[in-house]
Amino acid sequence: MTDQTWQRLKEMPFAHGGPVGSGLIRGSAEDFQVEEVLGFSPDGEGEHVLIQLRKRDTNTVWLSRQLAKFADVSARDVSYAGLKDRHAVTTQWFSVRLAGRPEPDWEAFNSEWVEVLVHERHRRKLKQGALRGNRFRLLIRGIEADTDLLEQRLRQLRELGFPNYFGTQRFGHDYGNLAQADRFFSGQSGRIDRKLRGLLISSVRSQLFNQVLAERIRRQDWDRILPGERASLDGSRSGFKVEEIDEEIRRRCREKDIHPSGPLWGRGRLPLEGEVLALEEQVLAPFGEWRNSLEHVGLEQDRRSLRVGVDDLEWAFSEPGVLLLSFSLPAGCYATVMLREMLQVSEPAVRK
Repeated sequence: MTDQTWQRLKEMPFAHGGPVGSGLIRGSAEDFQVEEVLGFSPDGEGEHVLIQLRKRDTNTVWLSRQLAKFADVSARDVSYAGLKDRHAVTTQWFSVRLAGRPEPDWEAFNSEWVEVLVHERHRRKLKQGALRGNRFRLLIRGIEADTDLLEQRLRQLRELGFPNYFGTQRFGHDYGNLAQADRFFSGQSGRIDRKLRGLLISSVRSQLFNQVLAERIRRQDWDRILPGERASLDGSRSGFKVEEIDEEIRRRCREKDIHPSGPLWGRGRLPLEGEVLALEEQVLAPFGEWRNSLEHVGLEQDRRSLRVGVDDLEWAFSEPGVLLLSFSLPAGCYATVMLREMLQVSEPAVRK
């Protein structure tokens, strides 16, 4: 693929008219706080230990390796539900498979950057994506925007939601994951480890989804169910095919009980008909090599909601030019993508 074939997120359309101002995020790690919501409780028994950690300015993958060393187990015996921002304070869950090994003193793992909050036995390994969602508490500093316009945009986001783009984090520095994926798919990258392979495959799949979502926004039907669409149930990976649009479907979509969906590419036919099938086929036509490669590695067709609701969005101006936001998002959705709809945000060149 060439840079001319696909679009970067900064080139993709906004749903609500674009940013109304600018601001600074991650002025310090404490300005960007994220808490994982599991959606289930530890079993209380089993060969795995579920551990809830609060980390600051720490990479998730690096931390998982430190946990493995501390527990004297293989790195593959440590898992986590999701990658979290390094430049943030994040509360997240890991599992460690001990399988007959003595349980270490987890409190001894505490450091300047990491604190153990909970550790309980569990029967199953924690799998990636095994989250209900994430809670966010963000401080945006140095805001230059008309306050009335900014609050109007926040009310829009709370009422209408925002496009469920994959964020730029998904694609690596300067979208380098896509170029690396091209080399991997063509056999030019040599042997790579399983985690990197999964990351590259996921980046390509995410880019194809973003391309379709961008076109739906241009058409101004990203938040409407079309005939032949597969609707996604809110807060679930389940959905159903919509044969006809009636008032009940419109009401459920308006209330964000169901959402339009876009493709997570893999083997099999698109579960669509009519106009929406033709639309996705047209958007994805230039990406035949990527689509064939994703099918070849064994992925099956899946769907992802085109829209995200943020019904619990709250805000306050804690002082002039400083906005405090709190909200929750389903797993796999990006706070930075929501911020993109309201402000042109930047990050400090030098970290505190």
